[in-house]
Amino acid sequence: MLLLLLGIIVLHVAVLVLLFVSTIVSHWLVGNGHSTDLWQNCSTSSSGNVHHCFSSSANEWLQSVQATMILSIIFSVLSLFLFFCQLFTLTKGGRFYITGVFQILAGKLGMASSQTPGRSMATAEG
Repeated sequence: MLLLLLGIIVLHVAVLVLLFVSTIVSHWLVGNGHSTDLWQNCSTSSSGNVHHCFSSSANEWLQSVQATMILSIIFSVLSLFLFFCQLFTLTKGGRFYITGVFQILAGKLGMASSQTPGRSMATAEG
């Protein structure tokens, strides 16, 4: 039982690390002196020294991706916090329903933010 609880804690922490990395990491798209990530678009001059960065939150779909990724992180942190609270307050054999609901919400929001707008528009038209 202790090994199972340790595995669940490791899984929660791994999910949090992956969510933070995928939200914060820069340079999702790199090529020809131009790099794009979730938060900004950067381009370099021909010498390669000067960076011109602009906020990439002008598009509505990009703002929704930013919001769902942040909400996914928030729900995942709440899930880990609730897991520890329920771990010490539930009776032996109790169920972790609240923790599971928050973790499912975090996963759904993470998956919803990864859907590309081009694919969803093509599906709506076809």
